[in-house]
Amino acid sequence: MVPELRERAALVALLQRPGAKWQDIGLEVLESGSAVTVLESRLRLQETLFPASDPVVSAIADAAELVEGWEAAGIGVHACFDLDYPSRLRSIHQMPPLLFSRGGLVEDQRAIAVVGTRQASERGLRIASAVARELALNGVTVVSGLARGIDTAAHQAALDAHGRTVAVIGTGINRFYPNENRALQERIAHEGAVISQFWPDAPPSKQSFPMRNAVVSGYAAATVVVEAPWKSGARIQARLALEHGRPVVMPDQLLEHDWAREYAKKPGVHVVSGLEQLLSVVEQVISDFRADPDVLSEAPPCLKQLIHGLPSGLAQSCLT
Repeated sequence: MVPELRERAALVALLQRPGAKWQDIGLEVLESGSAVTVLESRLRLQETLFPASDPVVSAIADAAELVEGWEAAGIGVHACFDLDYPSRLRSIHQMPPLLFSRGGLVEDQRAIAVVGTRQASERGLRIASAVARELALNGVTVVSGLARGIDTAAHQAALDAHGRTVAVIGTGINRFYPNENRALQERIAHEGAVISQFWPDAPPSKQSFPMRNAVVSGYAAATVVVEAPWKSGARIQARLALEHGRPVVMPDQLLEHDWAREYAKKPGVHVVSGLEQLLSVVEQVISDFRADPDVLSEAPPCLKQLIHGLPSGLAQSCLT
């Protein structure tokens, strides 16, 4: 078995263990420099109890079969230590240790999230479409969550402008939610990328969508919140974006909400009065957001320490 598959399979085996805490496992693997090493430390006790079998070899073999099956079905499988893992996601404490994808997963340095409520107004839909279209025409990747309303309008407008869009979904990569966006999800997978942090067949859940919002925020250099009442997931994403050190951009129409007026006073929040001003802010954000090794400056202190302690080869892959 090639080393890359062995490491990836070991990570899958760790994440499949009952009660596994994915975030903790991801950090432990980065700290040790090897998913195989972590798996061995957790399973070798079983070998002493059952000397006729090697639990590590068995767990890796079973997980490798899963990985090969996913890849044969056209699903990309990306571990947090892989070279093709999105580097920005390594700088957030909600870093998914494993990502699944369909389409072209590339290093989208010029990526901006456009999000908003599912119960969008006609005005909100027009704003979302206009913002996403202009971003796409200016070579910016539009990132959103493929939900009804604002997300759908943003993805559709980016595609119609022949731009790149990335959908971060709150289900497994084999699922379509909402079902009416199935054709849109398939088009994004063909022309851009669809990514998920959940097992491929995982259904939607109450917890999965806030987790999805964190990845949308972490993937992008900034978040544009188009329309979002107090209980909207987009408001949650605005909070997450500021927590991640990512700027938040809001059209001045959003100030009709109390929460938006409160957020407008926070450092890192930009209120804009039109598309021209929004694009100017976005370009400044992208130019200011330094990638590659410098992305570590935005990382939580614990993750900085873990990455600095990695063996040189794996450390380089984590910072690329």
